[in-house]
Amino acid sequence: MKTLSWATLFLMCTAVGHAEQPVNSGAADQAEAVKSNNVFAASLYGQLRKQPGNLFFSPESISTAFAMAYAGARGETAAEMAKVFDFTLPQNRLQPAMGALLAGMNRKHEGYELHVADALWAQAGENFLPGYLNLVQANYGTEFRRVDFRTAPESVREAINRWVEQQTNNKITNLIGPGVLSPVTRLVLTNAIYFKGDWSSPFATGETHEEEFHLSASQTVKTPMMHRTGGYRYFDGGTFQALELPYTGGDLAMVVLLPKEVAGLPALEPSLTGPALSRWMEKLAPAEKVILTLPRFTMTREFELSGVLARMGMAQAFSNSADFSGMTGKRGFTISAAIHKAYIDVNEEGTEAAAATSVVMRAASVMRQVPQPPIVFRADHPFLFLIRDTRSGSILFMGRVADPAE
Repeated sequence: MKTLSWATLFLMCTAVGHAEQPVNSGAADQAEAVKSNNVFAASLYGQLRKQPGNLFFSPESISTAFAMAYAGARGETAAEMAKVFDFTLPQNRLQPAMGALLAGMNRKHEGYELHVADALWAQAGENFLPGYLNLVQANYGTEFRRVDFRTAPESVREAINRWVEQQTNNKITNLIGPGVLSPVTRLVLTNAIYFKGDWSSPFATGETHEEEFHLSASQTVKTPMMHRTGGYRYFDGGTFQALELPYTGGDLAMVVLLPKEVAGLPALEPSLTGPALSRWMEKLAPAEKVILTLPRFTMTREFELSGVLARMGMAQAFSNSADFSGMTGKRGFTISAAIHKAYIDVNEEGTEAAAATSVVMRAASVMRQVPQPPIVFRADHPFLFLIRDTRSGSILFMGRVADPAE
């Protein structure tokens, strides 16, 4: 049984207004929160895809961590964050909706494990508004831990890193590097998610062979390619194919978006938007026989997201004019770093993955049809993939395989 996990964390420095009290969350609000997460996922991919090579991140982890920080944002800072993360619900409906989605992940599952954990690490003696603490605790089940950033930032860093490692089955290590925390750090919000499961229809290890993966029209690399023939949900998008590979239990699945042309990925990526993804997922339909070829791959990726998020439109949160007064009742916090780290291993049994995000804040300065011929789905050239919750539709992970041997 393979594992999938990720974590998100916020490191903040000074605090500050009033936080709305949580209210009950209905299905419509939860669906809107999922839509927001998926729109953000596609938007962030649009920024990160500009770098070369493989790509992997967890939009769910990033959105959850920033939602906890957004609960304390006010004014233009809150407006910019809402735009970038596509938070369309008001605070007193968004936070319970996010909390309800996390509670759904934490329920007992048959055939696999999935759980979410949150913790808030606050400077001892710093006065946080009860309304803010109640909000994050009620909606995210957050553990509140008093620590000493002022005199022992490295000890706190080690403690937080150990927490992340424990919550991600030791797949995310040393998330916060030396020197990231300092005596002016005041608050760290962490979110970790863990999944353990197998493919509902695993690949036979004896059918895996070394074959060519086409990096481009003229360049190839040898890599282990897995093979399986069976029924899957499938969609032909004209210039690309989409295939859904479910995990045991059926609640989670990987979707692979494969350009039909070897060099077709650069043309597919710009069309990747939240609404487009939603349409493509809706068009997935049962196909009786798919001849599937998929590479084994493992990758680890780390990003500093503050520059990317600022370019996307939330620059104020990273400036001395940031307004997070919903945390302590006064202004004074600014985000000084936003670190995301992700790991994934895809093999014959299933998927093992992990991701973590750190945001550091400092004091401011269809129906079955007549049988058709077999569908050939040969992922022997660059492709996109995502892992989603099939119940809510929320995208948990997203990435690109440019070179499985990288």
